[in-house]
Amino acid sequence: MSLRHAVLGLIAELDGASGYDLLKMFEISLANVWPATQSQVYGELGKLADAGLIDAAVEGPRGRKEYAITDAGRAELHRWLVEAEPKKPMRDETLLRVFLLGSATPQEAQEYMRAETDRLDGALDDLAALDGKVDWDDDDLSRYGRLVIEYGRRSLAMRRDWFEWARAEMRSFDEPAR
Repeated sequence: MSLRHAVLGLIAELDGASGYDLLKMFEISLANVWPATQSQVYGELGKLADAGLIDAAVEGPRGRKEYAITDAGRAELHRWLVEAEPKKPMRDETLLRVFLLGSATPQEAQEYMRAETDRLDGALDDLAALDGKVDWDDDDLSRYGRLVIEYGRRSLAMRRDWFEWARAEMRSFDEPAR
């Protein structure tokens, strides 16, 4: 997913939004899928405006701009949603570390695996807390947002379960071969 399309999609779904509004939506809804910093969001807004994909529809106090998606922006969002093949994430630093754990002591390897399991438990707790904070509605962002929250739950639980399994497997590495 690109930041460009995340911003376009949020502006389309919110029927216009300021940079501040977008940052709050990223915090609440997209941080677990596609985090973005203030400078990234505001930089992308400038690029989208320069490309004619959004317009500053309303300017408010202290230079606050509310952006609206243009017809060209809707066309680009639609093209990306239905035509562009999603890029598959190729890198996973956590699993790279697991692959190279043979360079650590067995105790350090076990501790790494335990810490990762604990981190995933914490992430699951954070996701449950976020789900409880969101005022879910019947709009599209809520409907599809709930699907993404459930994906997050299942994905994190699967990773946690795998780390527990792998940690148990690693204990057998020190046992003599029979």
